[in-house]
Amino acid sequence: MGGGTCREARNLLRIASLQGVSRSGYEMRNGLRDSLAWMAALCVLSLAAASAVAQVSSYRAPRTADGKPDLNGIWQALNTADWDLEGHAAASGPVASLGAAFAKPPGLGVVEGDEIPYLPAMAAKKKENQANWTKLDPEVKCYLPGVPRATYLPYPFQIVQSQNSVLISYEYAGAVRVINMGAPTKAPADSWMGWSNGHWEGETLVVDVTSQIEDTWFDRSGNFHSDALHVVERYTPRSADTLNYDATIEDPKVFAKPWKISMPLYRRVEKNARLLEYKCPEFAEELLYGPLRRKSSN
Repeated sequence: MGGGTCREARNLLRIASLQGVSRSGYEMRNGLRDSLAWMAALCVLSLAAASAVAQVSSYRAPRTADGKPDLNGIWQALNTADWDLEGHAAASGPVASLGAAFAKPPGLGVVEGDEIPYLPAMAAKKKENQANWTKLDPEVKCYLPGVPRATYLPYPFQIVQSQNSVLISYEYAGAVRVINMGAPTKAPADSWMGWSNGHWEGETLVVDVTSQIEDTWFDRSGNFHSDALHVVERYTPRSADTLNYDATIEDPKVFAKPWKISMPLYRRVEKNARLLEYKCPEFAEELLYGPLRRKSSN
């Protein structure tokens, strides 16, 4: 809603408030006034949102020694995307005896357009995954999370920049990825975290991620991909302590069209902020290898 339209709404609201009308037109006048009041309120919200967007787009981050935006620091997503990328209601957890502890929190979703565009056959597989997530989700087994899931797991990660590469170290499972900032290179083989080539577009770090194995998921709700996954990430500073994170996801074997997720990332600003060890393989050993334990002869 533009500024001109907002001015017109305010003028009409003033006329409707001041104009004398007969008693028979009282309800009509009040209805018009209420409608215009709503229009004026929407104008205010629209202009405020536009102002916020303008402030974000005009933000210029501090620079590193080579003149690039400085993204160094410890960051974390504060949302429920790891439970489900799409909007979802709260739900009970996987262990009834734990009650409310570890229940699924509600979330508005981070998928643009609100729905992941699965091919019909693949949508059926997603539902099967969701029904059996405690057995199938790679996170349960402490496998490396892949991209973009590593970004919005409920754990912090650290960005360390140099001129030729960007290192991202994740607290979860000690995962690490190195983004090549030189001429694009090809992966020697598929891997859990894929192969990352990056470049700068103004204030934005753009990362092209390919060659991920198909065993990673996007979340605990069974959203998945194939070995044809292609992810393009965009990290854009929006203030001193926040980044905008966007990821465009393409996989013609699984999805009818490319789709996108968006979310803010927040800097950890505690005085002693650091990544701690969360090496979870030992937590998954019983799940993975317990059935292989040698049976006692007694």
